[in-house]
Amino acid sequence: MTRAVIDPGSVLGVLGGGQLGAMFTLAALRLGYRVAVWDPDPEAPAHRVATYSFPGPFTDQQILARFVGLISVVTYEWENIPAELCRALEQRTLVRPSSAVLSVIQDRLEQKGFLASHGFPIPPFAILTAPDQLAATVRQVGYPALCKTATAGYDGKGQWRITRESDVREVERALSESARPGTRWIVEAVVPFERELSILVVRGSDGQSCAYPLVENEHDEGILRTTKVPAQAASGVAAGAAVLARQVVDRLEGVGVFCLELFELSGGELLINEVAPRPHNSGHYTLDACSVSQFEQQVRATCGMPLGEVRLLSPAVMVNLIGDEATTLEKRLGRRTLLAMPGAVLHLYGKLAIRPRRKMGHVTFLGETLGLALDHAQQFRDSLAR
Repeated sequence: MTRAVIDPGSVLGVLGGGQLGAMFTLAALRLGYRVAVWDPDPEAPAHRVATYSFPGPFTDQQILARFVGLISVVTYEWENIPAELCRALEQRTLVRPSSAVLSVIQDRLEQKGFLASHGFPIPPFAILTAPDQLAATVRQVGYPALCKTATAGYDGKGQWRITRESDVREVERALSESARPGTRWIVEAVVPFERELSILVVRGSDGQSCAYPLVENEHDEGILRTTKVPAQAASGVAAGAAVLARQVVDRLEGVGVFCLELFELSGGELLINEVAPRPHNSGHYTLDACSVSQFEQQVRATCGMPLGEVRLLSPAVMVNLIGDEATTLEKRLGRRTLLAMPGAVLHLYGKLAIRPRRKMGHVTFLGETLGLALDHAQQFRDSLAR
């Protein structure tokens, strides 16, 4: 087993080569590490910045042998990495967060059951194992409800909203068409929230942890569109979110960066929507607005190094570029116009294929006040819409 502290010069393994893997890789290189990226997609952005690149299926045993022969520790960029692969890697090296954490988080039913069993606040939910049981299952949680695949699915994929009883038949049909042997779904109550919030918490191998500021999010059809920080929530809500996040990650015994997606109800009560065991889209503002980004924290926690401070240097608003908006930016608004806006920081992910609902980049708007950053972000969004 590899020792707990990983020194610069060592090779860090990362499973997944999307924008999160690429940002982790760049943070690791800056701190003096080398990085081996394993992702089945040869065009994944992280392959282009990695020291060692392994484009091939996660089931390839030859790649597994070469990969594990290089690395001193491994992490992952999203929770749909095969848990069995992480368990196999743990026989030879450190995996942070562990495969046990991944197994809990990547199955929504396991995750919700874990949270409920430890008394953490979550919306009502029920298990669905067959499409023809949908009507009875929705009645358990009430209308409106949201049906999600228990595993996989993200950015609104694998989700169906059920507003009224007349919606059930259509969703049943969609579930039957997509179902495979053993497929399970989770049916959750849609809660009347005031705000969608999220918070990053980082936990080291020594159990020490720190939490970033609470942020407020705006989604469109299940995809994050805008994040603003600090969240316009009462100080008690922000403090409660930080405590809750640390408690959840402590209970998981997680090592790394975690994000709690939260609903704030009208009375200030917080409910946990989902937990992500890795850096999060809503934490991209940390690249430009914080003393230490979420990706550098992932490197530090993965390598057993001291965690960095989480000081917010500037209010910020992050706007995602979805689908062909990156092309729209170039053709209509103009990159020069954007870069001339005060406080605007552009991040393009280098993805070659443009697809609807695919995250192609983001822009962070920094301002002396949150209001100023919001004004610039809104001008930008209006320009894209026109």
